[in-house]
Parts: sequence; C-alpha cells; structure tokens
Amino acid sequence: MLDFYIIKDDQAKPNAPKQAELEFAGGLDDETFDNLQNKGIIDRRFDYYSDFRLDTALIRQIRQNISRKQLQYDVDVKKLNQLFDIADKRQCGLIAYGD
Repeated sequence: MLDFYIIKDDQAKPNAPKQAELEFAGGLDDETFDNLQNKGIIDRRFDYYSDFRLDTALIRQIRQNISRKQLQYDVDVKKLNQLFDIADKRQCGLIAYGD
C-alpha cells in the first residue's frame, strides 16, 4: 500500500510520517496506482515503491488533466480524488510513503 499524508507545501520532508506527526489521508494499492499511470494521470517519474511528494500546484495540475481527459468518474480516479479532496480542505499537499 502506498500511504499518503497531509503536508504543507513549505514543510520540510520528514524521514517518516510519525516523526512529523503527519495526518494520514489514505492509500492506494499498486493496481490502482498502475492504472492511474497507464491512464496518464500520475506521471511515470513517480514510483510506487519510493517516497514522493505532490504539492498543491501539482495536485491542481493533475485535477486539470483529469478534467481534460474527462476521467472524473473513473473508479481509479475517484480514489485519487478522495485523497486530493482531503488535502484541499487543509490547503496542503500530500506526501506518499511506500510500505
């Protein structure tokens, strides 16, 4: 499972989410992540097994891409949008940790 946590854009990347007491937003399984990459929603530079960060600007870009491709009702995209909605409510980005 790829676990996503809420993080402010200007906050330094912690080594572990518990170290910075980051709020858990949710997760994506490897099949969903692969599907999102195959659909061109998540860039191939992001690796399921490596930590990465999505700041608010990148989340906005991904959402625009989803709208442009008219994939907002896709099952995999809905899972990703749930994570984005949580981050948007807190005006923060997301950081992913592979486990």
